[in-house]
Amino acid sequence: MTDLRDKYIQAIADAGDENVLEALRVQALGKKGEISLQMRELGRMTPEERQTAGPALNALKDEINSALAARKESLGDAALNDRLRSEWLDVTLPARGRRQGSIHPISQVTEEVTAIFADMGFAVAEGPQVDTDWYNFDALNIPGHHPARAEMDTFYMHRAPGDNRPPHVLRTHTSPVQIRHMEKHGAPCRIIAPGRVYRADYDQTHTPMFNQVEGLAIDKDISMANLKWVLEEFFAAFFEVDGIKTRFRASHFPFTEPSAEVDIQCSWVDGQLKIGEGDGWLEVLGSGMVHPHVLRSAGVDPSQWQGFAFGMGIDRIAMLKYGIPDLRAFFDSDLRWLRHYGFASLDVPTLHGGLSR
Repeated sequence: MTDLRDKYIQAIADAGDENVLEALRVQALGKKGEISLQMRELGRMTPEERQTAGPALNALKDEINSALAARKESLGDAALNDRLRSEWLDVTLPARGRRQGSIHPISQVTEEVTAIFADMGFAVAEGPQVDTDWYNFDALNIPGHHPARAEMDTFYMHRAPGDNRPPHVLRTHTSPVQIRHMEKHGAPCRIIAPGRVYRADYDQTHTPMFNQVEGLAIDKDISMANLKWVLEEFFAAFFEVDGIKTRFRASHFPFTEPSAEVDIQCSWVDGQLKIGEGDGWLEVLGSGMVHPHVLRSAGVDPSQWQGFAFGMGIDRIAMLKYGIPDLRAFFDSDLRWLRHYGFASLDVPTLHGGLSR
């Protein structure tokens, strides 16, 4: 047994790579290895012989395994040292040029919108993207039979059988933020609520998740005239075209009364859209005077306070301003698209410095 030990300990010490080590392991400890075959002979020995041979064979097996592991680690260290010697880098060399990241058009346009409305005294309000159907529908005067509440249009969160908590949804608009803000701060108020919203729709101009901004102004003497002025000032600043004409068309939204769709002046020249000129009209947002039910839901007395609200898609106005043809590209994570439509990361939009540079 001593000769067997010396044979394998020396062979392991002389092994030059892991393949040789594996061959030695199989030769010694494999199913048909020399040590394994000797351990099988223990069953044929007398009890007295087993008491001597058994511990000796187990000790030899453990010693061989330890020698194999130690040599494998040694070979690994040697290989790493060889690699480190061959793969070196001169840290005193000039750094490689790196491409500067760019700002996504959605982030850029959100900052542009915020800058414009901040100049008119609007604060930014935020709320949860998963909300109860009361905040998303009931508080906004959207009745139970309204099509928007159908599961084919709204993403409802799963509820376990017997769960009596109110249903939760992925918010379909940022209007719930208006309710939460008025609940907490009361009136008067002047806010915009930008953020992600979710609807079950997908095509060239719709995606299941998109971005929206809503505005709310509540005071004691606010009228549709104030709404018209605010929107016209916004359009002129955002599209950077003075004197854009607007057109208000009577419409219906459950949360406003009266309600109006708002169009802006435009023209199509050789297939190219131009804002602020021509005889055409393009619908951009919905608006109106806040419905008394909405005010009451938020704890605001409609006999004392009134105001206007409006909502528009950030993705949509980004497409209009920067000539982006397909909404789905906003979410494709295509670096080529982002390099083309992206914005310099250090150019923060301001009214005095310019929104888009």
